[in-house]
Amino acid sequence: MGDVVTTESHPGFDLDLSAPRLVQLEGQEEPMIMTELEKIQAKARGIRFFDVTDTPELGTRAHLRVANKPSYPAPNNTQTVKSVIESLKIQNLQDILAKFTSFRTRHYRSQTGKESQRWLLRKITELTEEYAPEALQESISIREFDHSWQQSSIIVGINGTSADDDGVVILGAHLDSTNDSPFLPAPGADDDGSGTTSILEAYRALIEAGFRPERTVEFHWYSAEEGGLLGSQAVVKSYESRGVNVIAMSQYDMTAWVKRGTKEEVGIVTDYTDPDLTEFNKKLVEQYLSVPWVETKCGHACSDHASWNKAGYPSVFTIESAYENVNVQYVHTQNDTYDISDEFSFEHILEFSKLAVGFAIELGGWKKSS
Repeated sequence: MGDVVTTESHPGFDLDLSAPRLVQLEGQEEPMIMTELEKIQAKARGIRFFDVTDTPELGTRAHLRVANKPSYPAPNNTQTVKSVIESLKIQNLQDILAKFTSFRTRHYRSQTGKESQRWLLRKITELTEEYAPEALQESISIREFDHSWQQSSIIVGINGTSADDDGVVILGAHLDSTNDSPFLPAPGADDDGSGTTSILEAYRALIEAGFRPERTVEFHWYSAEEGGLLGSQAVVKSYESRGVNVIAMSQYDMTAWVKRGTKEEVGIVTDYTDPDLTEFNKKLVEQYLSVPWVETKCGHACSDHASWNKAGYPSVFTIESAYENVNVQYVHTQNDTYDISDEFSFEHILEFSKLAVGFAIELGGWKKSS
């Protein structure tokens, strides 16, 4: 791990390393003040945290939602889900990731980070225009969720058809990347180009099939996960303030790595997640994936599901393997590319696309025309 670059004069970056930030560490009720540089150094040492500078009140009403949790049925749309899964294509994953990792960095305070986000937004729009039937396009919204930094988050919604169910189902990934030294290249193929492409290919296959959920289903690509879950916390704060009824959220962060010498499996994270939704997630893996699940733990503020969990919304996280076998060698370096090792597997990424399809259909429902 290299030394963190400390100069502030880097073209294309809007990053004040001396800026004070409010940071919440594990076990802390009261946040502490760190400079941006101290925050970067802490992350490079493997310390996870929420940067709560803009969202200090998030979580104060969590108990109200926890007391009114929904229940989750066993998967029961098997043939429908499998028919959509059959249309998933590895070539699409490869094409998206080739472009998405070509930006020097997707750091949320960099110009190329903004450019990569705008490219992803255009790609989502193009796929929607190409694959969604015209009648379905009228029910799809694609928007940027702006932040105080350069890079926006992206929110895509497929409106629910039910007049009686205001529930929302969310599938998320983060679109930013970082190097431990933030001004250095960060292609971010696994972290989190892999999760980004997993849910994007699921979205493409769903709209190609004319997916009309009974509940609204949304796909989120968050900015600034690497800055302390900044983007997702801002989104959750907005949803909380508007009283959005989020019944389930599933995060996809690092979905590509199959460590040499291990068997292929997916990691079901059991800490800082909803236990009932986690059990449902296991059933989806058993029903629709070609590989088994294994329980694992990821720790405090591990990815964007933690922002939803903090606010009391049911959320789950599925990662590429048991945590001890994830890609720690290359993430947050300039070598996080899809061609650095045969341990990077597009076939494995596709398993998570299958999971995303199952999650969307089983929890969103599907109003089929007669």
